[in-house]
Amino acid sequence: VYVDGKRFYMVEYGGYMTANEVSRIGAPSNFQGITFKSTPERQFGWILYPTETKKSPGFEIDDYTGREVKRYEVVQVFDVHNVADLNWYLIGPDEWVPEKFEYQRRIGRVIPNTSPPENVENGRWIEVNLEEQTIAVYEDHELIFATLVASGLEPFWTRPGLFQIYEKHESAPMRGSFEADRSDAYYLEDVPWTMYFDKARALHGAYWHNKFGRVLSHGCVNLSIGDSHWIFDWAEMGDWVYVWDPSGKTPTDPSAYGEGGA
Repeated sequence: VYVDGKRFYMVEYGGYMTANEVSRIGAPSNFQGITFKSTPERQFGWILYPTETKKSPGFEIDDYTGREVKRYEVVQVFDVHNVADLNWYLIGPDEWVPEKFEYQRRIGRVIPNTSPPENVENGRWIEVNLEEQTIAVYEDHELIFATLVASGLEPFWTRPGLFQIYEKHESAPMRGSFEADRSDAYYLEDVPWTMYFDKARALHGAYWHNKFGRVLSHGCVNLSIGDSHWIFDWAEMGDWVYVWDPSGKTPTDPSAYGEGGA
C-alpha cells in the first residue's frame, strides 16, 4: 500500500514494513546448478542438510565416519542399497548417506535419462522431478544443465504432466491468495526470469528464500536467480516442460488443481 507517497508491504497478516526495511531482510541465494558438455554416466545430486556419512548403509551399526557433507555439496551416487525400507546412497568409498532422516530428505538427485517423454520429438525438454526436487534440461538428447528447485507444497502441488512454455518475462509481478479472508495474500515485485507453462504455474527465480530442494511454493517451480536466468536464456517459446513424481504421491486428477501461484 502507499501512504503519503511511501510504499509499505504486508509481510504477515496485519503486519507491515516499509520498503527500505524489506530490502534489508536478506540477499538472494547464490546457489547455482551445473552445466554439462555430455550426459553424466551416473546419478548425482546435492546434499540438502549437513549429514555425517557412515561406513555402511543402515542405522543398526554405529560406524559414522566423522566426515560431514555440507548443504548444497555436489555428490555422485555410485550405488543404492535399501535397508529397512530406506534407500542409502554410496557417495564415496565407504561413505553412505540416507535418503531421509527425521522426515527430512537428505539428498536431491538427478537420474540422467536421455529418452524423451512421450510426444517430445525435437530432443529439447525440461524435466521437473517432484520427488527429488530437481530439474534437468536436455538438448539433442543430452543432459546439459541440472539444479535443485522448490515446487508446490500440499495442497498447492505442481501439477504432473507434459506442458509447453507459453509466455516468457524477464521480470513480472506475482500476487495471489487462497484463503477466503486473504490471510495468505502475497505480492511479489519483479519476479525474475519467469516462464509460464501451466496456467499460473511458472518456472521463475525466487529471491525471497534459500530453500531449494524442498517443496515450498504455491505451484510454481522456484529456482535460484542464476539458475532461472540460465534456463530462461536457453528456453524457447513452446519448449516442453515434463513434470512428474516417481513416488506417485502427487495427485494427477485435474480437479485437485486451481490456477496455481508463486
